[in-house]
Amino acid sequence: MRSRQRKFGALVLSTSLLLGSAPLSLADSSNARTSRSPLEFSHALIQTSLYTRHFSRKPEHTNNQQLIGLELHSTDRWLAGGARLKNSFNQATVYLYAGREFPFWTNGNGVTIRGKLTAGLLHGYRGEYRDKIPFNRFGIAPAALPSIGVRWGRLESDVILFGNAGFMLIAGLRF
Repeated sequence: MRSRQRKFGALVLSTSLLLGSAPLSLADSSNARTSRSPLEFSHALIQTSLYTRHFSRKPEHTNNQQLIGLELHSTDRWLAGGARLKNSFNQATVYLYAGREFPFWTNGNGVTIRGKLTAGLLHGYRGEYRDKIPFNRFGIAPAALPSIGVRWGRLESDVILFGNAGFMLIAGLRF
């Protein structure tokens, strides 16, 4: 268990160092000073789960996901991240993903309503629960998670829909 946590921590750290290093430029060197890279680092977001609700109330479902996640955002609203959580069956699970943020509305006081769509790989559904997520052939399955959220200053909160199984409320801090 500790070995997996160390591997996940190393992956998150290496990703943050890669995306947080000098801005990457897809333009040629003559345009590098005037063009902005789509992968230029904007901010990081650390987040945790506050509330989970499953649509069907099965006794084996747990609503305590204990999520801790890190997202790295670019100036062009692209993002990459990773999260460690307990899945619906209380198994340690990792979600590594990339995605995009879509602003819907902003007021003059720094409040923004936005959507997010992430897609990536989910690992952790094992044993008798292996087939509870589609395409979990080798212990790793593709996942796509839509969310809607609000940002106010450095605080962010999202409601994430996980398929037809339920939703999770998460909150985080930008830095």
